Amino acid sequence: MTWNDPNAQQEAQNYDNPIPSRLLILQTLAEKGELTHKQLATAFGMDSDDQFEALGNRLKAMARDGQVHRDGRPYKYRAVTQQDVVSGTVSAHAKGFGFVVLNGMPDLFLHEKQMRWVFNGDTVNAVGTTTDNRGRTEGRILEVTERQQTQFIGTLEKDDEGYMVSLSSPNNHQPITVAEKNVKVLNAKPGYPVKVDIIDWPTQHEFATGKIVEVMDDDNDREVIIETTLLNYDIPSEFGAAVLKQANSYKEPTEKDVKGRTDIRQLPLVTIDGEDSRDFDDAVYAEKRPGGNYRVVVAIADVSHYVTPNSALDHEAFERGTSVYFPHHVVPMLPEVLSNGLCSLNPGVDRLCMVADIKLSRAGNITGYDFYPSVMHSQARLTYNQVNDYFDGNLDTVPDSLTGNKEVKKSIDTMHQLYEVLVKKREQRNAMEFETPETYIKFNEEGGIDAIVPRTRGDSHKLIEELMLLANTCAANFALKEELPVLYRNHDKPDAEKSRILHEYAKNFGISFPEESPTQADYKRIIEATKERPDAVSIHSMLLRSMMQANYSPDNIGHFGLAYDEYSHFTSPIRRYPDLMLHRAIKAKVTGKKQPDMDFTLEEAGQQTSDTERRAEKASRFVESWLKCHYMKDHVGEEFDGVITTVTSFGLFINLTELFIDGLVHISNVGNDYFTYDEKQQQLIGGKGTIYGLGDLVRIKVAAVNMDLLQIDFELVAKLKASALNQGKKPTGSSKKASNNKTANKSSKSNGNGNNSSNGNKEATADKKPSRHRNSRNKSSTKGKKSNQASNKTNQDNNKSS
Repeated sequence: MTWNDPNAQQEAQNYDNPIPSRLLILQTLAEKGELTHKQLATAFGMDSDDQFEALGNRLKAMARDGQVHRDGRPYKYRAVTQQDVVSGTVSAHAKGFGFVVLNGMPDLFLHEKQMRWVFNGDTVNAVGTTTDNRGRTEGRILEVTERQQTQFIGTLEKDDEGYMVSLSSPNNHQPITVAEKNVKVLNAKPGYPVKVDIIDWPTQHEFATGKIVEVMDDDNDREVIIETTLLNYDIPSEFGAAVLKQANSYKEPTEKDVKGRTDIRQLPLVTIDGEDSRDFDDAVYAEKRPGGNYRVVVAIADVSHYVTPNSALDHEAFERGTSVYFPHHVVPMLPEVLSNGLCSLNPGVDRLCMVADIKLSRAGNITGYDFYPSVMHSQARLTYNQVNDYFDGNLDTVPDSLTGNKEVKKSIDTMHQLYEVLVKKREQRNAMEFETPETYIKFNEEGGIDAIVPRTRGDSHKLIEELMLLANTCAANFALKEELPVLYRNHDKPDAEKSRILHEYAKNFGISFPEESPTQADYKRIIEATKERPDAVSIHSMLLRSMMQANYSPDNIGHFGLAYDEYSHFTSPIRRYPDLMLHRAIKAKVTGKKQPDMDFTLEEAGQQTSDTERRAEKASRFVESWLKCHYMKDHVGEEFDGVITTVTSFGLFINLTELFIDGLVHISNVGNDYFTYDEKQQQLIGGKGTIYGLGDLVRIKVAAVNMDLLQIDFELVAKLKASALNQGKKPTGSSKKASNNKTANKSSKSNGNGNNSSNGNKEATADKKPSRHRNSRNKSSTKGKKSNQASNKTNQDNNKSS
């Protein structure tokens, strides 16, 4: 032994055969840099096998505890310094593990032991400790710097050790214990949803403790899961007193409000929205001009008149960033007195608005535009279905406000003509349209799901979308020319890695796709070539996943998907904060007033609005997935017809043809056969000659529903009909690739690993189990409470501007 250990006395007291202390190891690594286990042992002059093994265990423990970083083969160790500490947000997975999500660098993987400290959304300081065999950097949490929420909704449960509140995904790994006295005072019953405040946060060995503050009614699952989601995703849902006071202080427009505005009350402007919409932020009008040219007037609610810069109302809108839409429920960005009242372009009343007045040639080219504050008077509130029926000649359902008003009718006819011109322009610039159908959930009077139906898009939907795109592009062009302090809606081209993956994927269809720098035309070629295939939805979803996420930024880079060199959001200031910012900037410019000084920078606004948009999207998707899974719980054991949309080595993904719900037939439930996976043909090929491929129609039985994973499992009952793609195909079993992808109906076992040092140094062994069944249950059967009648602005409205 050749080391001089500052902790030698302590080591000698703890171990019969001491090894270098953690402090000495860190000092040695700091002095010599990266060293392997063997190199460290040599540096310390170790010649005993027991000591060598004990040193290895200590190094593993130090990596686990975030003191050293371990990487490479053979492992090299280096001391972790303050420079290695990163800050990120915890993203929890329903299976118990998680990630520290970081900006500009790979996320850190968190084992279940690390997740014991935290809830989903918490902000933590962490270090990377080692790289696992999947190439992931494992992390260790050093401290929790900010808790996303202090209140949760879960299901009260009772066992031999007392009461606990089980949370739903993504916090199903983190039950909260509650006192029996607390339960009895509120007369809470096991199995019912409750709202609980945190008293003590969890540790490695003990669960969090909390106090039940509300027992929720068990009669509407939808309302409970929405409220739970709002808490889990930290989405504000209540307006403060100062915000409501400001919103309620405004009255109907007066002559003073109208002064200085362009009066367009005589124009036959109309709104066209979904059946259930209540906030109408855009009205439209079109007319033919000499020579076959067009004039389009897009009037947008002047939200900036009411939401004044840096006011309580403005701060609240900035914090929310966007309205959040759930099935039959909306969490608005602005109080209802504005969103559904003064800022809504309701028919028959005067409304303040900002106008994009656009001139186009007969070929659909923009020849000029003007922006100005105005006052308007909507002639009619029309729905998409009514206008579609009018276009189709089904006049029985069309209101007199359209057919009986000559000027409105003329304007609608002109818009339809212009729409057909704009569609051709869209095709010419290779803007993308994917086959990704949306569904709409219908609820019964009790709040349960009555049906899940497809949402169709007729010409009226597409017409409005094209007019909104016109206004958005003109606004972006104006902002660029005038150098206004605004946010642009950017959509970058795919990066090299995503392009390479899609290049390989396209080979399956015999379609060329560049490995680098793809254009819109490259995407369009795949879209056109596959849109008639039965697996078009699956292919187009893959195309979407290959693209970058759109975001808000003060620097314009264009919109790749829409094929625009400049693009912004102007048309929805009621529900999106970037639109409100753009209105303020344009209004100040055209009226000759000073641009407002805000309490935030443009960069901060871009980050905030991009983040809140992502948050809203995730929350909405979670609720819809939860509702569909909850609906299928009542249909376990029942049989349905479906179509194979994806084939993988581990099974078949099926979309139910009547319910539009997806589920997995695991390879073990495909049939009593041995299957190989042919990636090129996208088939599972059975040894007995049975083939399952994309587009095949099958009968399945609902086997199970996992509410924590939001996963629906099917069993295959029968193959009903092969798709046109698979009829007459013969197995390609001789394919070397297929034979290398064998997936028999077998299950694999994981291999555990544990090390105990004969030296008595057990630092590398597993953590001690918590005192209260941390891993015993992860249930999430949240029940609901009564529905309040909230407005539902459909996804069709959201599609007015991309």
